[in-house]
Amino acid sequence: MSPEERLRKLEELRQELIKLRLQAKMGLLKDTAKIRNTKRDIARILTIINEEKRRAKQ
Repeated sequence: MSPEERLRKLEELRQELIKLRLQAKMGLLKDTAKIRNTKRDIARILTIINEEKRRAKQ
């Protein structure tokens, strides 16, 4: 993935997380594991971004 694609995907996942949290509060979310999985996907992308930043500094 290019850096632009990662940032785009990160924004999409953050929006999805907001929607999932809203659904959970309203009691409409059946699969609560989606929240956990989305948070993990966000963390993975952020980890890759931070690793690239560290490599660029060296």
